[in-house]
Order: sequence, then structure tokens, then C-alpha cells
Amino acid sequence: MGEFRAYDGKCVLVTGGAGCVGSNLTGRLAEAGAHVIILDNLSSSYEWNIPEYENIEFVKGDILDDEVLKRVFKERPEYVFHLAAHFANQNSVDNPEKDLLVNGLGILKVLEYAQLVGVERFVYSSSGCGVYGLDSRIPFEEHDISISLHTPYQVTKLLGELYTNYFHNLYEMPIVNARFFNVFGPGEVPGKYRNVIPNFFYWAMNQQPLPITGDGSETRDWTFVEDIVRGLMAMGVRKEAIGEAINLGSGTEHQVIEMASIINELTGNPAGVVYRPRRDWDAKTRLLSSIDKARRLLDYEPQVSFREGLERTHRWFTDNWELIRKSAEF
Repeated sequence: MGEFRAYDGKCVLVTGGAGCVGSNLTGRLAEAGAHVIILDNLSSSYEWNIPEYENIEFVKGDILDDEVLKRVFKERPEYVFHLAAHFANQNSVDNPEKDLLVNGLGILKVLEYAQLVGVERFVYSSSGCGVYGLDSRIPFEEHDISISLHTPYQVTKLLGELYTNYFHNLYEMPIVNARFFNVFGPGEVPGKYRNVIPNFFYWAMNQQPLPITGDGSETRDWTFVEDIVRGLMAMGVRKEAIGEAINLGSGTEHQVIEMASIINELTGNPAGVVYRPRRDWDAKTRLLSSIDKARRLLDYEPQVSFREGLERTHRWFTDNWELIRKSAEF
């Protein structure tokens, strides 16, 4: 565990801790000896997805609820990982006011309480798929963000970074902005507003054709959740990360048709794929991170290949199929 021993005996608050990244992160923090408080309203996650450790405390509640925030911050967490969000692009297009409420007012409230108790580190889950635009150079480097964005989710993810920077500049809060790229892996339940990989596994295991919006040549920087978690935990303890925005990606890109073909192969799905028009807001045909800064500041290096990550995700789907089938909402 090395430097992650810094978490031993510490109190760590993880908002949105029952989701894919949250459940994997809380498990690692618990193994490192932290007392972990999960704050999650279960609006897009499930209690059965929370790892079972004695040192994990689950509080069901909303980041917009001051009473709940007072309760969790009364334990004076030293570290906060703010993962709770209104997710994701299509959901924000359909529900832009809800997106602003959760992703804007929500992070402001959590930051205010974190400032009051004097946290040692505040790590915010931003989005590399959100803050970079068509005018950003590929591979995306941290300085090259865009203000010409295409969805409310992208706007409010950038807004979150502006708020964390504000608290860092005015109050010297030790913040880090983690820019995730296309996270996938065990713990992500499929649904109407979920990512493409869990939805493709769900449809493939139901022997349905996989709907590709576009021609399949589009690329994404899919990053296995365990690599994301290693990067997050390093952000929590590395002094060099304070005040920085840092990409957490795989640093490689894969075509959508390649991803769909592997999932159909792993699941034995004979239904193939179907092509549909690209969504109006889905303007980026390529997503690729530069992870040079993460390597330099965090000693970050992705360890799980795309193929291995898909195989491990498939095993998680197979092992938890009945729970996933009952929970998936489309």
C-alpha cells in the first residue's frame, strides 16, 4: 500500500460512494485502514454495491440536505472525495435545472462544510470528457480547457472546478481536480442515463443488438476503474497535486466498434450491432487524454489493459447478474 498508509486511522468522506468509482474507492480506503463515510442518496446507485467492511459507514442522504451534511461533517473528515453528481450528458440535456442544482449548488455546499472543518484534502471528480472541447488539441492537456461546451453536464463539471479553485485561492483549501476519462469496470449498473459499456453488456447478455450512435469509428479513452482509484488515492496524499487539475485516463484510444465487438465476443451475443444517428450534443469523435502530468505528479501509470478490463467487467456482470437485472432501469 506504500504511501496509502497515510489513510490509516483517518476519517474519509466519499460523496456518491455507492457508485462505480465510489464503491471501488471506498473498498481500497477501508483496506488502507481509513474510517470511510459514504454519503449517497442512491438516486443512481445501489446499497448492494457498497463493499462490506466494518470501517465503512453508509449514510443515505443528499448533498443538498444541510441536516445530512451537518451529520457527516460532525465527524470532522480529514479527506473528502466529492464524487456525487447528476450524471451524465443526456440526463443533463433532459434535466438541465436538476443538473445545475446538484452539480453546482451541491458542490458549493460540500465545499462550505469542508472549509469549516478544515479538511486536509478535497478531491473533486471532474470530467475530462466534459471540460475539453472541439477547440482543444488531442491528446487533451490540462491547460487546454474549453468554454465552448455542448451539454449542461459539461458546463457544470467545469463549474465545479471553478468553485474548488475559488476555495483554494481564497481559503487555501488543499483541493485537487481529477479529470476522469470514460471510466468503466465492476460496480457500474446499466440504465437509461448510464455509460455505454455497462449498457452494452446488459443488452449483449440479453442477446440484443448493440446500438452504435455514429459509424463506430469514434474513439474513447476508456479507463479501468481500478486505475482511476489508484490515481484518486495518490491525489489525496501527494502534496504536489494540491491546487492542480490532473487527467486520469488510460492515455490510449479505442474505437466504439472495437469495444462492441469484444463485448459481443465475451458474451456470445449473435445479434451484432445496429447503427443509429449520432446525438445532437455528441460532437466529439475522439477523446484521448495526455497523462504526462499524472505520471509526473502522482507516479500514475494505468495497469489494466482495455481487453482485460472488459473481461473483468464481464465477470462482475456474470457474478451479479440477478442483482443487476433487477436494478437496471431503462
